[in-house]
Amino acid sequence: MPTLTPTDPDLLATAVVTTLAVHFDPQAREASIFYWERGLPYRQEVLEAAEQTGDEVLRRRVGELEGRPSDPALHLALHARLVELAAAGGGPALDTLFARGWAAESNSRLGYQLGRRYQGTGQDVVDAGRLRTLAPGAGLAPGDTPRVRVVVPFRDQRQGLRLRNLLACLLALRDQSVPRSFYQVVVVETDHEPRRRDAIEPFADHYLFAHKPGSFNKSWAVNAGVVNAPGQAEIICVLDADALVDRDFIARNVARFHHPGTMGHLSYRDMWCLDEPATSWAIEERLWRRAPEVDGERLRAFVLRRPPGCCVWVRTSAFHRIGGMDERFEGWGGEDNDFAYRMDINSAFDHYHDPLLHMYHPSSAVLREDGELVNAHIPALSWGPSAEPIGDVHRFTRPAKTGHQRAPHDRRADSHVS
Repeated sequence: MPTLTPTDPDLLATAVVTTLAVHFDPQAREASIFYWERGLPYRQEVLEAAEQTGDEVLRRRVGELEGRPSDPALHLALHARLVELAAAGGGPALDTLFARGWAAESNSRLGYQLGRRYQGTGQDVVDAGRLRTLAPGAGLAPGDTPRVRVVVPFRDQRQGLRLRNLLACLLALRDQSVPRSFYQVVVVETDHEPRRRDAIEPFADHYLFAHKPGSFNKSWAVNAGVVNAPGQAEIICVLDADALVDRDFIARNVARFHHPGTMGHLSYRDMWCLDEPATSWAIEERLWRRAPEVDGERLRAFVLRRPPGCCVWVRTSAFHRIGGMDERFEGWGGEDNDFAYRMDINSAFDHYHDPLLHMYHPSSAVLREDGELVNAHIPALSWGPSAEPIGDVHRFTRPAKTGHQRAPHDRRADSHVS
């Protein structure tokens, strides 16, 4: 009889090692507090099963991994021992461990990537000041009519790591295989003052300041960039400021719009949240050593499975058809899912499997007391086109109006939604 649990010891051993590494690594929770908490019961069951196999070598390997979860040699040693035990006949305890490991992998949205050549130590931190010494590269020339608009929403009120990431992102966007006149890069900084304007302007084609104290509002920042940047563009890319893109990033994603009926897509399925040493190494590899892409075997990352929003490509017409992003979302969490859901309902929306490298910064995400994201109270699919314009850069500087709150858009009235 077919079984839903694979029987390949190599695959099952990898599931156990990955699960334990996520459980032991103190930085895993920072990569995604929501994903980490949801997977905790499954990981605890794997650890309990690992402690009950009765194999002293396995027990020792697990203890070593707990002490140094980012050591590639320990990952390989634990994996090898699990495969050895399976080859020797295994037994009920090992079967339980493998079954729980696979259950954890199947139910967790947080994985672990550890390249065999990852070093971790001895890597100097690349900071924003060092990136500002690099030549900004060619910008748009007068008279250029770009077909693609890349919108990067941004805020950095802390120690500058987000600014470091943004500058690396912008420099990688300047190093693309398509003609420079083909695309425009727009950075929207939202804050109570244009805190990072001087650093950003040399590296962006258009800088937009949108005044907003208090919580960050990504949706409004994206909408503002789409509607207020100069010129017209057929395609919009909403890009996270922490993404480090490869040289063919724009060429590859634009080519996907040549497929009949395509209105938008996510360029990735999994997001690699790099640690700080891997981030600094990747920045140096991409920007100083001019590599067209970064070698994953040199990276350590926490893998977020199917997180929508870090890199979304849409036709401008499709973006406006659904009213852009939902500007009621404040803080972090849920706005990307909502936009992807509405795109998927209203348009032909595809998913690809490109690598997506997310550069390190301390997490800003928080959960409510009930364990849900801060925006969980906003009804899904309840935002839509309205007479009230989106992306109003003065929204938070003028007296509040009822119209700016937008009454929920009832999708149940749409004939194509059951």
